[in-house]
Amino acid sequence: MSKTVKKTHLLLFATGNIHKIKEVQHFLRDYPIEIKGVALKGKEIQGETVEEIAEFSVLQASKKIGKPIFTEDTGLFIKLLGGFPGPFSSYVYKTIGITGVLKLLESVKDRSAEFRSAIAFCAPDIDTVCFLGTSSGKILIKEQGIHGFGFDPIFEPDDGKNKTFAEMEIEEKNRISHRTRSMRKFVTWYLKHYN
Repeated sequence: MSKTVKKTHLLLFATGNIHKIKEVQHFLRDYPIEIKGVALKGKEIQGETVEEIAEFSVLQASKKIGKPIFTEDTGLFIKLLGGFPGPFSSYVYKTIGITGVLKLLESVKDRSAEFRSAIAFCAPDIDTVCFLGTSSGKILIKEQGIHGFGFDPIFEPDDGKNKTFAEMEIEEKNRISHRTRSMRKFVTWYLKHYN
């Protein structure tokens, strides 16, 4: 069980995704940081990398509110498809969904894939910084699990003990996920610079 940690920092998280907010809040239980989700509608770019998209998004968010803020962008990179859907994962999920991705991989043996999470932070007194976290694994032939969101039901991480992210409770997923890895890098940097 996690100990109670006094929250001495409040960070704004530029996202309207409640699932991401819950995962980050859970991760931060052992840190003196509290987050508040801020849904900001802004211009979205089609970038080559999740880092590029996260950096652009956080810069737009920072200009709007003039306060320290961070955002996160995630992509699922499938080896056989040349990294597709990659930085277009959100759009692909909304359009063809899990079923469409599985159709693209029908009869395919090499189902290697990687989730990438980029956390970008910006403040009036500091240039944008970005932190990348990854999770390698494979795409299953069918959905498994009821937890998580997005492509979690078809992604089995290498260190996931034969479970998809969607078969894991939040605590288990947060031990090994790409988002946890990028958040850990970000929080380590943030507390060093803002404590």
